[in-house]
Amino acid sequence: MKKISGVFWITVAIVLAALIFGVTAPESFEQMTARVQSFITTRFGWYYLILVTAIVIFCIFLIISPIGTIRLGKPDEKPEYTTSTWFAMLFSAGMGIGLVFWGAAEPLSHFMAPPMAEGGSNEAIKEGMRYAFFHWGIHAWAIYALVALSLAYFQFRKGEPGLVSATLKPLFGDRVNGPLGTIIDVLAVFATVVGVATTLGFGAAQINGGLSYLFGIPNNFTVQFIIIAVVTVLFMISAWSGLSKGIKYLSNTNMVLAVALVLLMFIVGPTLLILNLFTDTLGAYVQNLVRMSFRIAPLNADHQEWINGWTIFYWAWWISWSPFVGIFIARVSRGRTIREFLFGVLLLPALVSMIWFAIFGTSAIDIQQSGAVDLSSYATEEVLFAVFNEIPLSAVLSIVAVILISTFFITSADSATFVLGMQTTYGSLTPPNTVKLTWGIAQSTVALILMYSGGLQALQNALIIAAFPFSMIMILMMVSLYKALTKEKKELGLYLKPKPRNKVR
Repeated sequence: MKKISGVFWITVAIVLAALIFGVTAPESFEQMTARVQSFITTRFGWYYLILVTAIVIFCIFLIISPIGTIRLGKPDEKPEYTTSTWFAMLFSAGMGIGLVFWGAAEPLSHFMAPPMAEGGSNEAIKEGMRYAFFHWGIHAWAIYALVALSLAYFQFRKGEPGLVSATLKPLFGDRVNGPLGTIIDVLAVFATVVGVATTLGFGAAQINGGLSYLFGIPNNFTVQFIIIAVVTVLFMISAWSGLSKGIKYLSNTNMVLAVALVLLMFIVGPTLLILNLFTDTLGAYVQNLVRMSFRIAPLNADHQEWINGWTIFYWAWWISWSPFVGIFIARVSRGRTIREFLFGVLLLPALVSMIWFAIFGTSAIDIQQSGAVDLSSYATEEVLFAVFNEIPLSAVLSIVAVILISTFFITSADSATFVLGMQTTYGSLTPPNTVKLTWGIAQSTVALILMYSGGLQALQNALIIAAFPFSMIMILMMVSLYKALTKEKKELGLYLKPKPRNKVR
């Protein structure tokens, strides 16, 4: 128990207090989180938009800067994992369940109720797909990249412990080793618990939706409780086996299943329409990127409400997940250069996410337009399976999807227990299994309580609340990282010097 830090006990106490409140007064808990969530999104929507866009610009600057040649580790150090395994691990941890949950549902929702266009129109299709690309594209991965890069740089390059507080040492010095550092790490751990719990809630709801569609199992809280309990046991077994075994094998399995599912859907779905709409939307996304990044609609209440419910929710979701995903990505990225790291984390996953939405979103909208079935009448977690029901190989696709959601579920929770254990044991790369077990049970319990007290809406409320304080830490991380990198750039003489010209005599 000597390895356990004060961050563990403080955060466990906060989580326990929230759980007791949620169990004893679920209605009051849901109302309170709704009020706080409404206050943050209404008053600070502009702040989220500016912050996330600033992070994107910062990451692009590092890619094109000479700083990009700095290696995350010793100068001659090689990456620990192959590029394919590295990508599979960061993608499984970073997007997993969310892509499967929202892949068909989000573009369909935007088609029916777009941010500006008339619902159900051709313009709504293009606008809805563009915003799906926006929400899951470069902005999302830039948030992860900032936290991951800061942690990897300070841990593997500067020899600091793998703690969020350690990344702020250039700003606060040794004060991060005291109460200030504890507060920072508590905020990071709490945001991680809520962020992962939210995703587990989404995953359980969708597994339940799939089982209901396939086998007629009731879609209710009791079944979701059983699903979370079973998956908790499975991911704890995986976590017990360690990072290089359990998570590595599961991540590779996820990628195989995800590729199989997306290829099958591409083949049996409206293939030509998917290709055309993807091409058109990709161009529109690039063309409108700046406008979407800053759009807050201050003079239109309906448009602003849409932005709060979608864009601000997503930015908060990614921020709340960033300590977990950032720490995990940092852990598996040792030995890569900053430029290689940012290309891998920022661009490739964003492109894969866009392809995913193009395939599943286009298929859902095409079915909705055909009039065969009203997909908008289904619960969000059931939309994907309702889409499968209208195309060939329905049963095969549904079974593969349920297995994929389950393995993504296990991988995300598995990775989170490692990260939470690491953050509450002074940055240890081998946290005790008892600590990982505690966090595994805690995040599953939080997911259950949030679903019990208010379903998916309560999950979203808690997410936005937990992300807000950590977003301020991200600003400090960006400033601290820039300060450290510019100092090292000067020490290494990394400048873009023009080649000397021969003098004319």
